[in-house]
Amino acid sequence: MTLYTDLLTEGTSDGRRLVRVERDQTRAVLTLSDPERLNALSPGLMVQLQAHLNDLTADPSLRAIVITGQDPAFCAGGDLDMIESGATAIQAASDPSDTTDAWRWIRRQFGGFVRTIASSDKIFIAAVNGAAAGVGLAFSLACDVIIASERALLVPAFGRLGLVPEVGTSWLLTRRLGYHSAMALYITGRHLDAEESARLGLVQEVHPEHWCDRIGQFPPHALEMTKPLLRAAADASWEQSLKLEEYAEANCFSTSALPAAAAAIRRR
Repeated sequence: MTLYTDLLTEGTSDGRRLVRVERDQTRAVLTLSDPERLNALSPGLMVQLQAHLNDLTADPSLRAIVITGQDPAFCAGGDLDMIESGATAIQAASDPSDTTDAWRWIRRQFGGFVRTIASSDKIFIAAVNGAAAGVGLAFSLACDVIIASERALLVPAFGRLGLVPEVGTSWLLTRRLGYHSAMALYITGRHLDAEESARLGLVQEVHPEHWCDRIGQFPPHALEMTKPLLRAAADASWEQSLKLEEYAEANCFSTSALPAAAAAIRRR
């Protein structure tokens, strides 16, 4: 057995309840629940998190999924014990584990989680209620909407550990902050509080209210089609985006929601 297999075995055999799910009609709240360790992404928590996410994204009745952490943190990022023991195993000549084991975990577990968020037709809301560090920061940035409490802290801890920005963070931060500001944030590792995060455009609201209610007011097809459209636009040219919009917009005319909404607006 190698490191990757050992981590999966450890994760699936962890009998603690490390993720909680609450559902209410068209919405669900997915809560990371290991508060004593600031909801660090241990093998057990990660395995449970992926399993719940797969179940929720497969449910056609759900429209919005909120991801948050049990106080006092959102997520402290990758489990430091796992990181340290993994590096030791990979570097030990007598251990069969190698770099591909770390690659598999990063790609299939951490990367698999954010890929599911990006490809799902659900709207994901990160409710950042405390520190979101490292991979926890990446998970929040991967969501479609990011809201923050007054206690929220965005913590780019990669450089301090000798790691590169990971799990999509390099892509997301450079597009939101620009190259120079993203590099400065990586070098300094500066913690961003809720107000500064909102000013920089990294979160949409502080003291948020009713995002799930707002989502519920849209016809289902509108957000399901808009999400992939906006995500594709980040890498598309103006002409490519225009063509994608034209195809998507034409399809909206085949829905019953469009004439009903137009009639409702005329009556106002």
